[in-house]
Order: sequence, then C-alpha cells, then structure tokens
Amino acid sequence: MGQPGSGEHRAAGEFELPPGQRLQRGWPVTHYGPVPKFKPDRWEFRVFGATAGGDKHCWNHEEFSALPFSTVLADLHCVTKYSMLGAEWGGVPARTVLELAPPAADVTHVMVWAEYGFSANMRLSDFASDRTIFATHKDGELLTAEHGFPLRLVVPHLYAWKGPKWVRGVEYMTADRRGFWEERGYHNIGDPWREQRYSYQEEPGDGPEL
Repeated sequence: MGQPGSGEHRAAGEFELPPGQRLQRGWPVTHYGPVPKFKPDRWEFRVFGATAGGDKHCWNHEEFSALPFSTVLADLHCVTKYSMLGAEWGGVPARTVLELAPPAADVTHVMVWAEYGFSANMRLSDFASDRTIFATHKDGELLTAEHGFPLRLVVPHLYAWKGPKWVRGVEYMTADRRGFWEERGYHNIGDPWREQRYSYQEEPGDGPEL
C-alpha cells in the first residue's frame, strides 16, 4: 500500500479541542468485543449496495494493499471525552474507494461494516471528505491489532466511533439507517464540535425517520 510519507501542514487553530473533550497523551484501547484474528488469505474488502453499476466490488488483502497510499494529519475525538491531537494516518482515502466503486446517483448515506457485524452509518458527504481515510498506519507505523489492524476508518470531523476498527466493507444506501452504536443511544451524526454524543440530543432531520 505504498510507503508512509510526510504529513500535511496544520492549519492555524486546528489543535483546538471540541467542547467537553480533554487532551489525551498516548492512545487508549477502546472497543466492544474481542480483537479479531487477522487471516490474510480470507480477508476481503467489499463495496456493495446501491453501486452505480448495481454490482459488488471486492479486493483481497493483497489487492487492497496495492491501492495508492496517502496520509492525513488529523485528530481523533472519542465520545468518552478524550482527544488525541495531531496524528498522522496513512492508508487509502475514502475518495479512492468512491472513485473505484462509484455509488449510484441517489445514494445519500453509507454503512461501514467491520468484523463481528459491527457497523457505523454516516452521510455520504462525511464519508467523501478528503480527510476520511481507511488507515493502515499511524505515525508511520502499522496499526496494532488492538487499534484496528489491518484496517480502520478514520473520519476526523466526527466522533471516533464513526470510524470502526477492523473494517471489511462499505454499503451504499439510498436512505439512512442506524449502525451499531446509533441503535444503542448514540447520536446519528456524531459531530464533536456540536457535542452530538447521544440520540436524545438529535434534532429533526438528524436521524432516519421511524
């Protein structure tokens, strides 16, 4: 997947903390359930659902690792109120996946699927951000299994639960649908700058209609 390179320059003020967050030194391990064992010969990344051509796109680990490597310098804001600032994430930009496996014109949301059926939904515009990345590296080093190796999604402008560890695919959707934590009381959008932590904070239009 290429070689880790130099990061981007930070914009002024980009080190500010969202409301209610505290600065974290180091990187705590937080996840639900066990750490999956990586089996490269059985690993597959899929894009399915409302694709432009109606077909499914698949990459095995070797093929996905051969996609163009990029880096983004970005923060990680956990809903548990810690923020890790200024990490360099390396991997495959979400926009690359969108280019290789384009969505249908009426797609509005995506569901990102991970091991054990874990899922996180988001608006297509959030997924398509030029800072959203399928990360394989942090600060030039391969991710550890506890932090999501071989692949985790990083969506810097949303809370970290929107970027699952151990990602296995993306589903294109023409209507919104709640993911794992969203079904369990977390905010459907998850913007840390608006402190959108829990579903009771949602306003009309923030989530799918019942």
